[in-house]
Amino acid sequence: MIINILAAGGTAAAENQFGLQQALKEGGIISQSVFTILVVMSVVSFYILFSKLFEQQKIINQAKRVRSNFWNSTSLREGSAKLEKNSAYKQLVDDGLAAQEQHSKLTDPVEAHDWLHGSLARSEAAINSKLGGGLAFLATVGATSPFIGLFGTVVGIYRALIKIGASGDPSIDKVAGPVGEALIMTALGLVVAVPAVLAYNWLQRRNKSIAEDLSAFSNDVLGFLASNGAVRPAIGSTTTTAKAPVKPAAATTTAGQTGGVQTRP
Repeated sequence: MIINILAAGGTAAAENQFGLQQALKEGGIISQSVFTILVVMSVVSFYILFSKLFEQQKIINQAKRVRSNFWNSTSLREGSAKLEKNSAYKQLVDDGLAAQEQHSKLTDPVEAHDWLHGSLARSEAAINSKLGGGLAFLATVGATSPFIGLFGTVVGIYRALIKIGASGDPSIDKVAGPVGEALIMTALGLVVAVPAVLAYNWLQRRNKSIAEDLSAFSNDVLGFLASNGAVRPAIGSTTTTAKAPVKPAAATTTAGQTGGVQTRP
């Protein structure tokens, strides 16, 4: 009985001549190269996705700590010491403090506000540029991988038709197999492209939210520096004190006018 089962399995494996492995074998070096390129694109895309998610979440957690205890400090240097060493927000604060020190060394007079604003904007742009690293590759994969797969399909169909023409047997059972194997490359191109496009759009949306938080924090740091600490964002919720109700003023009466009856002598 075991011999019969093994024989049946071997027969089924022999009959299953159409699949990815067979398509790569029949397609030759071109199909194998296209398949390798698509696999590399997919692996790198997922690596960028997970690495960027980790990097973004790290900055989001830093923003939460900044909102909770940074502005409780008496000075920016004290607040900067509370932040992580490689924090994006610490970089903004340190660059702002460095720009404030450098302004006094300028020989050409420049408005302090303009100098500080330019320095903070440059620091903010550097952080956003780092966050956007790798997203161009995702966009490239999403735009090109379907066409790379289509190229493999066209070459595979061409080779299949040449083979069918050489054999002289144009029956459907001879045509369907090779053409179906060639179409596998198109499917692979779509499988690589769709996750890359979704990842690109998602990461871009998260980067936009992070950039808005960094811009708001940079503006707060600029206000603090430009006012020597007099201007800082509100901390916590604003509590409103209930005012005591105002008592109505007592009515004043004038003799002979109000509150009495005028009588003649």
